[in-house]
Amino acid sequence: MAHILVVDDERSICELLEITFRKDGHRVELASSGEQAKRRLETQLFDIIVSDINMRDMSGVDLLQYAREVSPETVFILITGVPTLSTAIDAVNFGADRYVIKGDSLIDELRQAVAKISESIELKKETGMLRRELRRLTGLDHIIGTSPKMREIFELIQTIAPQSSRVLITGESGTGKELVARAIHENSSRSKKPFITINCGAFPETLLESELFGYMKGAFTGAGENRHGLFKAAHGGTLFMDEIGNMSLTMQVKLYRVLQEGKVRPLGSTAEEDVDVRVIAATNKDFEKEIAEGRFREDLYYRLSVIPIHLPPLRERREDIALLARSFLDRYRKSMSKAIEAIEPKAMERLEAYDWPGNVRELENTIERAVALETGRWVTMEGLPERITRYYQEHRPDLKPTNHDHLLPDGGLDLEQKIGEIERAYLLAALECTGGVRVRASELLKMSYRSFRHYAKKHGV
Repeated sequence: MAHILVVDDERSICELLEITFRKDGHRVELASSGEQAKRRLETQLFDIIVSDINMRDMSGVDLLQYAREVSPETVFILITGVPTLSTAIDAVNFGADRYVIKGDSLIDELRQAVAKISESIELKKETGMLRRELRRLTGLDHIIGTSPKMREIFELIQTIAPQSSRVLITGESGTGKELVARAIHENSSRSKKPFITINCGAFPETLLESELFGYMKGAFTGAGENRHGLFKAAHGGTLFMDEIGNMSLTMQVKLYRVLQEGKVRPLGSTAEEDVDVRVIAATNKDFEKEIAEGRFREDLYYRLSVIPIHLPPLRERREDIALLARSFLDRYRKSMSKAIEAIEPKAMERLEAYDWPGNVRELENTIERAVALETGRWVTMEGLPERITRYYQEHRPDLKPTNHDHLLPDGGLDLEQKIGEIERAYLLAALECTGGVRVRASELLKMSYRSFRHYAKKHGV
């Protein structure tokens, strides 16, 4: 709840607002003049000031100017019983957060304004506390999450960061693999040395080799000078190799040799150079399937995955969606200079219900879009993409029939046995469709090859 200072030389107004705000749970103090309010501001911090414009000793606009100097974070609400164009202009020019006209709706308008402002203040406090905690845990405040799965990852980062062991980060696109890699680097003894990233899927094979290992002058057409590769540039630090699953088999052989021997040979050179680099790799692919189908070398996989980390998709840690959304809101409203205070509860409900196939990156883009389009003080349902509101309508539990009595036979059933029968039937059907090729059968059933083998063994298929 907010700490509020009410300033008005009409005692009845002060007392009425004090009763109103205290009923809503806020901490309230009163000042009967502008000078008295200034003395309060010299010794205390207030979240909100509600002040009349027309007072005998000082105008509310003058008090606003003073408050902006001594307490710039305090939200200032001006009220007036005699609205004029000049006072409204002064209120805006000097940075009033609200301008409310006295009348029959004064109390309701102030209560609503204070409620929204209080939520925004709590968000700032919550975000600040969260960032301090995450900075303690990971050395970075960019990884947001309090779910059990994310806390496990934070603890793992703390444990493995001081080591030099290679790390393989897996997870769907948009889950934040590079952020985790950076957190590991920042908490390691290599943090003062370079952290260099490369997307292995963005380069053709020949160019990737020269990027990683460097080249000598004349090694190929256009090589006009000697150039160090990224392994050499990252010497003493960390090289983050994203989308490593897209690397060709030929390049995989060359990378394996570098990891095994700790030496690189630039293109066009006969001499090898020692490199001390911690490699952190990442992929959104299923390596068991890639290895089974001959697209990734098993020996390189084991070299890279000394310490594996799997990042869960956002749909598996829904309790983090609100925190992430508010963090992105705070970032983009500042960068766009928008006066947006919070996300409307109904809009947040739809964000939390959505499955987020694009994960954290999709959520960030959604909030950025909403902030850019929003003209009011709240992100509303209207600011969300149509796919999110449509998904909510299609998956709301209260819109689905709840009477499932017809599914059960009169005598009941053995649920585990029934599920087992269904699983076995689908395994057999998939194998029949693929001519007995298990890898293709696992794709049909939308599961990893490891999961398929587990179910096949479980049901004797």
